[in-house]
Formats: sequence, structure tokens, C-alpha cells
Amino acid sequence: MESSGRPTRSVSDGAFYVIAGLCGLAGGVVGAAFHLTVDALLRWPAWLVARFGSGYETILMAAAIAATGLLLAFALTRRFAPEAAGSGVQEIEGAMEGLRTVRWRRILPVKFVGGVLGLSSGLVAGREGPTIHMGASIAAAISEMLKLDRDDMRGLLAAGAAAGLAAAFNAPLAAILFIVEETRKQFRYTFRSYVGVICASAASAMGMGLVGGTAPPLRIEALEQPLWLLPAFVLLGVFLGGLGVVFNRCLLGALDWTAATFRRVPFVPALVVGAAVGALAIVLPEAVGGGELLIPHLVARDLPLATLMLVAVLRFAGTMASYPVGVPGGIFSPMLTLATTVGLGIAMLMEGALAAGGVAVPPSMGAAFAIAAMGGLFAATIRAPLVGVVLAVELTGAYALILPLLVTCVTAHVISDWLKGRPIYELLLERTLRLSGQAVPATNQDGSDPSSPVGIDDKPPPPRVKRRRRRGGRG
Repeated sequence: MESSGRPTRSVSDGAFYVIAGLCGLAGGVVGAAFHLTVDALLRWPAWLVARFGSGYETILMAAAIAATGLLLAFALTRRFAPEAAGSGVQEIEGAMEGLRTVRWRRILPVKFVGGVLGLSSGLVAGREGPTIHMGASIAAAISEMLKLDRDDMRGLLAAGAAAGLAAAFNAPLAAILFIVEETRKQFRYTFRSYVGVICASAASAMGMGLVGGTAPPLRIEALEQPLWLLPAFVLLGVFLGGLGVVFNRCLLGALDWTAATFRRVPFVPALVVGAAVGALAIVLPEAVGGGELLIPHLVARDLPLATLMLVAVLRFAGTMASYPVGVPGGIFSPMLTLATTVGLGIAMLMEGALAAGGVAVPPSMGAAFAIAAMGGLFAATIRAPLVGVVLAVELTGAYALILPLLVTCVTAHVISDWLKGRPIYELLLERTLRLSGQAVPATNQDGSDPSSPVGIDDKPPPPRVKRRRRRGGRG
């Protein structure tokens, strides 16, 4: 909330649930409008090719269009709401801890317009960052208007963030679990706040349906895999655990390097990245954009291993170049697309090994590995394994793969922890606090890590020492 010092009030449980539902409904409507606007504007590369062909002139025009869009998004964000750059999840987690302020009057228009400009330019970024930040901003606005007290305001921030994630992928159950698992150190888990998150997530899905906005179609046909293949999913999880640590460290390194290198000319990354993604939108469309629509096509097209690895490298590099630009955009979608290419590549190697050993390859093995990799990389970077399982299932409809997903996600989570990896949003929040001159809290009041991932338990209390009774009574 933007104001402080005003008298506040608490409301009844029923009123809180209604308010949370209204926040979710508004978040779903705004998220649907965001989806529809981005989808409509993303058609410009196809229009250019259809009208002018795919020659050098078209490539130059596409580079100029994308660079202009990113420059406008960068100027808008930097001038009015610098905290709207990037994902925004870390900003909401900071607000739930009382460390950051949600300036909703600035964030809402900047996140929407800046996000539309950046994503429709072909930036390798996801829509979930803007929708989560906008959903929480709507909750902050309603909290301020109703003069709710601090606990109810923070509960609504969590509900609004869940509504934003539900609007991004039409995955309300994953959105609920995201709040419970990812923000477990910031979220004040009570029956009241938990039900509020559920109400907001469900209402968000209703709001999207009312407007006619739909999440990207990511349905993938995948059959149940045999139990003897589970060790292969363990190996997949091991690889993804290491990749998740590398992903997080490279993203933080890219942010620091970009800020230091272009400190005097901060608009240059937007100009260069915009020109690059605009040209690639004509030459190699698979390398740019959030990748939501690319995932099912990658699974269905049966691409050769070399092509999959090229797409994976380009999308990894594109994510590292796009996120530090300074415009609204998330990392979920690029991460899921990267995981899909990695999963398909590893499945292709596994299929070759099985065929060489005379073992029959299970049907739809490639699709199963792609889906499991989506959850595994999410678990390794975000450090929320259960959300990774549920999100992959809700997105793809692959309920038959719950067991392989559990094996992959838990393995990736454990390996990431073993490699001393930390949750990406924890790292981003700490960086934000340092850059703003705020102290980074080392511990909570109870002495625990303020945002340790789920599964990293607080230190147990010291064992009680039993005193031996002295024999004999009082004299």
C-alpha cells in the first residue's frame, strides 16, 4: 500500500473472502485483457512476412519495430515505476515481509502498457510476471480504499498474486500452491488467509472466462510411462537440478553485468536486444518470445537433436539478455520452454540408448520427458517442487505422469539444494534491497532464514537437559 498512518480496520471472515474474490475477479479480467492485447500485437512479424517477404528489408524493419517497442517500454518503466521492471514476484514477497511498498497507482498502468510493449516486441520473457504484479497491485489498491489493517492487506497481497498467476496460465490450483510453497516465509498461513487465496484464484479463472481471454494452449498428449523407466527420470532430475543452479547464477550475473556496463547509457540494452529479437522473429521465430505457443509445437514436430540444442542455447541466451533490459516480463515461460527442449533432447539420447540395448522404447517417451523437465527445472530454480508438479500437470493435462513428475521434481530440488542453490526470487529480492540501500534481513524474529525454500526446515531447538533429582527430602 502506498499510504501509511491512516486508521485501519479489520473485517469479518466472510467479508474478507468476498473482498479476496473481488480482487481475484479483477485480476482475472485484467489478466485476460493483457493476454488478448499481447496476442493481437504479436502478429506483426507474420504480417510483415506476408506483405514484404522474408528478405533483408523485412529483417531490418522487424529489428526497428522491436527496438522501438522495447525502448518505449524501457523509458516508461524507468521514468514512472522502476520497480515494475522484471518479474515483480520479488517485489510482492518483499511487500508481504514489510520491506517493499506496492505503489499500485504507478505499477498498474506501467506494468500493463510496458509489459504489452515488451512482450509484443518478441522479448524472451513471460506474461506471468506482469500478471502477478498487477494482481497484487489490485489487491493493494482495494486494501487501501477499504482501509484494511496490515494483516488483511498482506493476506490480500498473497491472494492478488495468486490471482495473477492463475490468470497467466489458467492454473488456479498451481497458483494456490505457489503462495503456500514459494512464499511460505512471507505468507501468514491461517485458515482465513488460505481461504482468501483460494477464493481469489477461483475468481480469477472466472474473470478470464467472462472476458473471453484464455491462457496459452499447452495441452500435450502423453501416455503413462512404465515403472522401470523411473530411474531415467531420476537422471533427468539430476541434470535439471544443476541446470537450475546455473540458470539462477547466470541471471543474477547478467543483471549485475548489464547494470555495471551500461550505467551511463542504460537504454542501450533495450535497443540492442530489441533489434536482435526483431531480426530473429523473422529468421528463427523459435528463438524469441515467451515460448508459450512454442512448447506443444516442439513436442509434436520431432526435431533433430542438433536443432533442439540450438533452440535451447538460443533461448537460454535470450532469457539472460532479455531479463536485464529493464522492462516488465517474467521468467516462468522462457524457463518452461527451455526445459521442454532439454527434456526432448535427453529423451532422444535415452531412446537411442534403449534401442541400442534392444529394449523397446515406450510410446510418447519424448513428450513425457518434456513435461517432466518443465516441472523439474521449475523446482530447481524456484525451489517449489510441488508447484512444479501441479503446474506441469495443469498446463499439459498429463495427469498420467504425476509419478515421473514427482520423481523428477524432488530429485531436481534435492540436487539444487546440494549444490547450494538458492531460490531465484530470494536472490532477486536481496539484490533489489541492496540497490535501494535497504538492509537485507538475515533472519526472522524466530531466528530462521527469512525466505528459505520449502523443505529447508528451521533449526531445531536445543535438546532439553534433564536435571537429576537429588535423593532425600528436605531436612
